[in-house]
Amino acid sequence: MLQIDHLTVRYGDHTAVDDVHLRAEDGEVLCILGPSGCGKSTLLRAVAGLVHPTAGEIHLDGRALDGLRPDQRRVGLMFQDHALFPHRTVADNVGFGPRMQGLSRSDIAARVEESLALVDLAGTDVRDVTSLSGGEQQRVALARAIAAQPGLLMLDEPLGSLDRALRDRLLTDLPPLLRSLGTTVVYVTHDQDEALALADRIAVMQAGQIAQVGEPDELWQAPRTEFVARFLGLDPILDATVHDGVATTAVGRLPLPDQPDGPTRIALLLHALRLVDDLQPVRPDEVAISGRVIARRFAGDHLRVAVRTDRDVELAVPVWRGRGPVAGDEVTVALATAAVHPLQDTTPQ
Repeated sequence: MLQIDHLTVRYGDHTAVDDVHLRAEDGEVLCILGPSGCGKSTLLRAVAGLVHPTAGEIHLDGRALDGLRPDQRRVGLMFQDHALFPHRTVADNVGFGPRMQGLSRSDIAARVEESLALVDLAGTDVRDVTSLSGGEQQRVALARAIAAQPGLLMLDEPLGSLDRALRDRLLTDLPPLLRSLGTTVVYVTHDQDEALALADRIAVMQAGQIAQVGEPDELWQAPRTEFVARFLGLDPILDATVHDGVATTAVGRLPLPDQPDGPTRIALLLHALRLVDDLQPVRPDEVAISGRVIARRFAGDHLRVAVRTDRDVELAVPVWRGRGPVAGDEVTVALATAAVHPLQDTTPQ
């Protein structure tokens, strides 16, 4: 179990990590999600002992890490660029950690064999790492981190340098692999899809601070701040005025029965919007919004249609079947009122 309290890292006048409290449970996969420059990699490096905190405490399994060298912390860290030793064999790379731990030659060989089997690279131990594909090198780097049998495994943007097809395949392979280790994993990424595919819990980081921590479904269904909502791709964020449980917005009047009277801002949750057609007319729990298609783009397994409403609000509407409308078409968008979420922090981002 990892426990971080009041962790602060400053570089001169710049605060990279600002009074962070975070906990990762034993065997949990915790993703730290945030944009570039938010401090997530600095946080990992502080835990690994590669960066000295300005303030705060870090404990792993109840043991204080303050003052311990990186090799004394039982922490494995895998970087985005893999940082493999070039022109060395796979076995030399994977066995580096056990060698530094002073294990015997036979124990090192056993660790290498076991770790390569876990990442589906059994039998590659004598190959030169430069002869491997990018995906194979990524798995060698993961095997090297595993071979040291760390109490905590930390992965810093491990899929960031891979092409889309390979990244998608590894996103399928990684979750069962990480859980099979039985080790606490902290996984840093700026990609929402990665975090949602891998994490037991996600910590969204903003400007050196933790904006919100929760299970993936919790973040999707109840983002607390506008930053979290926008970073997860929930858009638009609408101004609203609530009176007697009804919010007046630029897309119509929407029920918000538990929201106090006054101004607020609301997010439209995932799948809040759909196009109305003859097969799926507007339901009683939906609000109909008229608009015109201004653009469309393919987003993997569906089409995203940009619709500008009659009151000049742009909505991104998913289309899951058929060819969908084209630019210039007049359409009706159905907004599910149950998928409207008031934000706690109403400061525009």
